[in-house]
Amino acid sequence: MKKKIYKLLEEQLPLVDIESDRLYDELDSLGVTTILMTLSDAFDIELDVRDATPKNLKNLDSLVQLVERKQAEK
Repeated sequence: MKKKIYKLLEEQLPLVDIESDRLYDELDSLGVTTILMTLSDAFDIELDVRDATPKNLKNLDSLVQLVERKQAEK
């Protein structure tokens, strides 16, 4: 799953270092929205503004955990 998320986000946000441990700090509001929409569509989960926290968007591992948590809630 980590590879799939990386590939999806790398295509959508080519100027952002997706592997950064400070991913949230590199994002503007459009970047955050792009991540939420991309992951929502790719994994058929619901993500909204409440999910756009520094903890959830800290790095690639935290994005994987967010997706897995949302899938488990379905």
